[in-house]
Amino acid sequence: MGIVVLTMKASVIEMFLDVPQINCDVKAGKIINPEFVVKCPAGCQDPKYHVYGTDVYASYSSVCAAAVHSGVLDNSGGKILVRKVAGQSGYTGSYSNGVQSLSLPRWRESFIISEGKPPKGVTYPSALTYSSPKSQAAKAGETTKAYQKPSVPGTTAEPVTLMQAPGTTLVKATHTTLPKPSLSAGSTTSSPRLQPVGHRSWDLGETDLWKLGSVLLDAGFVPKEELSTQPLEPISQGDPNCKVDLSFLIDGSASIGKRRFRIQKQFLADIAQALDIGPAGPLMGVVQYSDNPATQFNLKTHMNSQDLKAAIEKITQRGGLSNVGRAISFVTKNFFSKANGNRGSAPNVAVVMVDGWPTDKVEEASRVARESGINIFFITIEGAVENEKQYVMESNFANKAVCRTNGFYSLSVQSWFSLHKIVQPLVKRVCDTERLACSKTCFNSADIGFVIDGSSSVGTGNFRTVLQFVANLSKEFEISDTDTRIGAVQYTYEQRLEFGFDAYSTKPDILNAIKSVGYWSGGTSTGAAISFALEQLFKKSKPNKRKLMILITDGRSYDDIRIPAMAAHHKGVITYAIGVAWAAQDELDIIASYPAKDHAFFVDEFDHLYKSVPKVIQNICTEFNSRPRN
Repeated sequence: MGIVVLTMKASVIEMFLDVPQINCDVKAGKIINPEFVVKCPAGCQDPKYHVYGTDVYASYSSVCAAAVHSGVLDNSGGKILVRKVAGQSGYTGSYSNGVQSLSLPRWRESFIISEGKPPKGVTYPSALTYSSPKSQAAKAGETTKAYQKPSVPGTTAEPVTLMQAPGTTLVKATHTTLPKPSLSAGSTTSSPRLQPVGHRSWDLGETDLWKLGSVLLDAGFVPKEELSTQPLEPISQGDPNCKVDLSFLIDGSASIGKRRFRIQKQFLADIAQALDIGPAGPLMGVVQYSDNPATQFNLKTHMNSQDLKAAIEKITQRGGLSNVGRAISFVTKNFFSKANGNRGSAPNVAVVMVDGWPTDKVEEASRVARESGINIFFITIEGAVENEKQYVMESNFANKAVCRTNGFYSLSVQSWFSLHKIVQPLVKRVCDTERLACSKTCFNSADIGFVIDGSSSVGTGNFRTVLQFVANLSKEFEISDTDTRIGAVQYTYEQRLEFGFDAYSTKPDILNAIKSVGYWSGGTSTGAAISFALEQLFKKSKPNKRKLMILITDGRSYDDIRIPAMAAHHKGVITYAIGVAWAAQDELDIIASYPAKDHAFFVDEFDHLYKSVPKVIQNICTEFNSRPRN
């Protein structure tokens, strides 16, 4: 057993400076490199290449088949970036992209796959280091030569197999065996990594690589019954009391300097440790900004605090300006997406760290972010003193950026050397999901009650047009039992509750319910309908929900509408009145909330109702977003 080292003359090495190729059957555990780019051939969708897990795969899986399963590659092959991560306590199988992955109880090492585009300035090895048993190589019929190096006192020599790459000339080796390293007390070695071309030394400080059981495990020499009994440290699934999707926007500008940039990274590592990262709890990604922002890693890249801390350590400073506004816009448009691991069910939080002050404006970018449901926190370190304020482009920038100006979202630190003191206060705040006010948007925070005129003057055909209008409005909202809820009342002389807020909790169910409403026919008692809706619909609204009534009518009411309308306004029900054809404008203005010009709409024909949908939605959101941020 040993480390397979590929040794070639310079002319041969030049042939392999490109991305190394592997076969479909190569398992991630056979490759020692902790992070590498490879090229997969076509045809790895074949079920004979086994995959274990979903998104995060056990290292017992075929690398290339996992790439197809993840959707990074199709069956035609291509380049991928593979990153090793910690073992999981369980892996769930699934069918995706033509590949059926399998479940596995546990495994000691995992890997994740992304597109094979290395970040700028990052290079990966042009040859891979394999952990492979000698017998397996011989069985495969590959050309091998074994060499024995004289023993070093205090160590045990192990044979190393030198494997010939296809199409190359085997060159006489200049070394033979690699003894198990002797680690000193001060050793700080990390995962094994190939040295750049021209270097002779190898960093092999990970002693587990030399344990026979570990190597056999990934090479496939483990009895089936042993799969679930390998010794593992418990893998945390994250703190379920802090389920947030978190982005840190860190300052990489030239003004921060190398020392303070290191302090900033240590602060991130301390946050990662305190948060207890995991799929059932908080997930964290990092964006570094300077002249332009760049994602260092997204929400799904690292699934535990240990891996996250290791990734933070590798971040290098970019240099340049402190364009915070541009970074916030970047995060709003790009970071919180499903492709980057945004879960939808977890609040989105962006923590902005600023050394001094931004070099661009943040107000407009932050407004868009807030309206998109992002909770912005601002940490200002060594802010401008009195004689420096003349250089600040935008005064009071932190209050213009944060979710609310009540002090909860702003932290000011006098010195970089005091930054560590706010680790726990910040963690406590970002985990307090009940106070993350900007998670609520105009699309996910209301109980909307439609009050629909079903009188004889409407007619069957026009009634179906009204229901389509109701459906078109409903489609715009995020519907669930915790987000926006929809209810409906139909009225003539009498009133009927078609369905309440708690009847349906998905958008398809709501749309089907609207479609199923039957036309009633009769008179037009709009005042009584408003009172009925307040009692039978809005009385059951949740306390933390905005109450919106959208009333659609085609004529003048037979009863008084003033007292019921005043009651609705007094109870905090924001009322929109939509009039069609013979509807009376003066009644629409009385029914509608103040100002009537923003809440009352009139169209001359039922077929023109659809034109008012965008304006109604715009006014609902404008009203929501104009509320004070204190």
